[in-house]
Amino acid sequence: MSLWLLNHLSTFTLALVTVGGAVLLAVVGSVVLRRRHPSLADGEHNDMVGVTLGMFGAIYGIILAFVIVTLWTNLAQAQTVVATEATDAALITRDAGAFPPPVQARLDSAMSGYVHAVVLNQWPRMRTGQASYGATETYLQAAYQVLQTYEAKSQREQVFYQQTVDHLDDVAAQRRARITMAGQELPWLLQALAFGGAFVLIPLTFLYGTRRLRVQVLFVASVAGLIGFSLLLIVVMDRPFSGDLSVSPAPFQQGALAQYWHAAHA
Repeated sequence: MSLWLLNHLSTFTLALVTVGGAVLLAVVGSVVLRRRHPSLADGEHNDMVGVTLGMFGAIYGIILAFVIVTLWTNLAQAQTVVATEATDAALITRDAGAFPPPVQARLDSAMSGYVHAVVLNQWPRMRTGQASYGATETYLQAAYQVLQTYEAKSQREQVFYQQTVDHLDDVAAQRRARITMAGQELPWLLQALAFGGAFVLIPLTFLYGTRRLRVQVLFVASVAGLIGFSLLLIVVMDRPFSGDLSVSPAPFQQGALAQYWHAAHA
């Protein structure tokens, strides 16, 4: 469900639905309950409600903070993995210049196919949570085959050969990490706790009565807005490769790898 929302609705629309919806429902619920039970305006239960809100609010706030920090860390890690993979691919491209032209051409062809497969094939799959190794496996194996069938002759070539093998191994490792991250999501128990807590805490604010309706509406709307925005952050960061705030494939199109895209459009 979250994947569909992220891929079909903009972040602004999600904000209107999540934050605006939470505030609207909270205000309407508070006004309706106050009209049906006018005695709430006297605040006779405020002491008990205040203690309960404070306790629940503290626990729920810690849970939301933990979830948001964890998701933000995962998003930053995904960006680092993508940047590292693209950097290693670019270094392979640069190191290939030390090899004979036929070997360099074969390695360039393999890496060009790889970066195009990552951006044009694998990235759309990751946005839908259906990433697979097959999209890039052919080109990665081709690059390995080039190095496995070539024997470095001079000491200079041996140095660059070892560096190229190391970078190619790193590309394979970062690819695995990227694909794994694309399929991960917040455990359903934490999702239930985060969203279920909102359905417990927001209605509790209805019971905290004040003599002036405007003050109560402002109180209820503020709490609902803060909770709604926190839930919005959870939704947009849960999938690092989906939505408007997703990790971009731009590193595979920049620097030394840009030549592969210029050649394709030439």
